[in-house]
Parts: sequence; structure tokens; C-alpha cells
Amino acid sequence: MKKKNLEWWTKARFGLFLHWGLYSLLGRGEWVRWWEKIPGREYDSLARKFRPKPNVAEEWVKLAKDAGAGYMVLTTRHHEGFSLFKSRHSAFNSGETCQRDMVAEYVSACRKYGMRVGLYYSLLDWRWSAYHRGPRRNPQGWQVFLQYVHGQVRELVSNYGKIDILWYDGSWPYDAQAWQARKLNAMVRSYQPDILINDRSGTPEDFDTHSEQKIETKNRPWECVMPLSDFWWGYIPGDRHPKDTYQVIRNLVLCASHGGNFMINIGPAADGTIPASDRSTLLGVGQWLQENGESIYGTQGAISNKIPTPLATPWGGTTKRKNRLYLHLLYWGRQFSVPDVPFRVRQAFFLKTGKPVTFSQEGSLVHLADLPARPVDKFDSVLVLET
Repeated sequence: MKKKNLEWWTKARFGLFLHWGLYSLLGRGEWVRWWEKIPGREYDSLARKFRPKPNVAEEWVKLAKDAGAGYMVLTTRHHEGFSLFKSRHSAFNSGETCQRDMVAEYVSACRKYGMRVGLYYSLLDWRWSAYHRGPRRNPQGWQVFLQYVHGQVRELVSNYGKIDILWYDGSWPYDAQAWQARKLNAMVRSYQPDILINDRSGTPEDFDTHSEQKIETKNRPWECVMPLSDFWWGYIPGDRHPKDTYQVIRNLVLCASHGGNFMINIGPAADGTIPASDRSTLLGVGQWLQENGESIYGTQGAISNKIPTPLATPWGGTTKRKNRLYLHLLYWGRQFSVPDVPFRVRQAFFLKTGKPVTFSQEGSLVHLADLPARPVDKFDSVLVLET
């Protein structure tokens, strides 16, 4: 991977994940088939009820744009085995059941609105006994299963024009050799030389995605993924503890402060509709980014990755770009000091209002005083130190 291919992704910092499939019809999360041990024939019959409403992909992409996301990733096939695209390797797909290639509609909408295109693909498929038995106990069946997996990935990277991200999942409990991951990814790059591939096929590839539902620092490009719901990724209206706008902004800030990306997930309803509460939360994030995006997009982390905790300052997070250091004041105080400032500060002011802040500097230590009694922003007040 050429370093320049990561530039747009690193600058974007914020992405939107969508988990959508037949499980959305049941509304009990994306693992419902597994946890409730639903018989295959019973579960697969849900495909006859899968009827997305028209133009739903455009609604997703418009929301992502309004939320300030720079890229999206859609689950083209999750562990349940239902493909959201036409496939000659499996009749269990939306092209057969509702005559809609939802991946094609999604890609078209992304292109229409200038959104970077990401495709998620689960290597495992619960419907295949060869997956459950594995390559050692059923080597012949495993080879047939691999032809199916590799064949579907080939369809995804060859049938829809330029794809920006391939986001694997579900490699457990087998290793990269079992999945023939190097061969698979070489094939992907032969069709998509500029594509970014995550590390969940068992090979390192371009960026690390093992920070799931927690923020950890890495020594390579990394992304933290979290559901907007309390825990599950698919549609689950019974969840009464979703993350609010502040929590999404906080996690985005802390990821950026450590040089990582943050991708928040939503689970559309069965017809593709985004729940109103999720929409409201994301629009709140977008409003904050409209006013403060300079402190996120295209920035570098300003907190050392040697620090083991994501929250490494008493006030919140810190990002930097060119001649500016951005202090994300998640926790308010009328005065505090900032150590290890690498330049002589010329001015200090709030990004949102431009209002100056009283400061003094002793070497690399900057003292800030006489801040307003109340935060400038109810979510995250960004204070700029400029040289």
C-alpha cells in the first residue's frame, strides 16, 4: 500500500458504519440467528419479507454527509449469509428475493453525493457446515466454501467500479493461511489498486480495526468502531441506552487525539429507515463538526501513544495541525495549564467564537486563565493555541 492512498482516510477521521440484513426484520441484533438457534429454513424464509423502501441508500448517504462523515461502510453480507448484492455464487441474495441490488444502489448514492465507498464482507457464513467443521476436519468442503467466499469478494471488487475500503470480518477461529488471505487480497488489489483493506482477514494490510467498542492506541494507522446502540450493531429498537451526541463527539475527539479514526455504526430498520433518534444524534454531531471540524479533519494526534489511557489530560483531548494546537475541553474549568507545548504561543482563542483567552507561557508550559463561567459549547469547547 502506498502511503498516499491512506491520506484521504487519515484526514477524514470520521466514518459511518451500517449493519443491515435479514436480522433487521427481527429487531434483536445481528447475532439473533446464532443466539436464538433459529432453524435455517425458518430464518432463511425472512428473505421473502425483505422489502427495502425506494431510494433508501440516498437517505443513508445524505445523513452521513450531514453528520460530517468522510466515508461509509455497508455490510454487504453478514454472518447470517444473506447477500445485499446479486451473486452468481449464492441465490440467497437481495437480487433474487426482491430484485434489488442494494450494494449497487448504495454505491450509486455514494458517488452521487461524493462519499467514499466502503464494503464490509464477513468471511464466515453460518449456513455452511464446512465453516463449522473447518479445513482440518473437512478439507474438501472447505475448498468449496473458499471458492464461494473468494468468488463473492471478486464480485464486490469487480462489479461496482472504484471501491475505497474493503472491511473484512468473521475470520475466527481460523488463520490467514486457512482463508488464503494473501491470495485473496492480491486478487482484490489487482482489481482495486488504490483500495484500503483492514486487518481482519488475518494479514496486517492497511489499517488496524481491532479496537472494537474501546479506544486503544496503536503504532500503525487504526480505526475504532462502535455501535450507536449500547452494544448490538443491527437494528434493535428495544435498546434503551444508546449513545448520545456528546458520547459520539467525545469518542471521535479521543480517537483523533491519539491519531486514529472513529467509525460509528447505525442499524437501519428492515425497510432501510434510520430510526429518528439515531438521525437526531448524528445530526447533532454534524452540527458540532460544522463549527469545529477544523480541529478534527486533517489533524494529527497530539497525545503520546505511549500513554495507555485514551483520556490523557484533565480537560479532554488534544489535536494539532500546522501552527495550531487544539484543546478539546470536554471537562470545564476556568483555568488550567498545558504542558509540552512545542512552540511559542502567539494567541489563544475559542475556535467557535474567535473570542481570545488570557494566557501566559513559561518555556513549554502554557497557563490559561479567566475562562468564561460556562462552556462555549455544550459538547466540546475547542480552544486554539496558535504560533
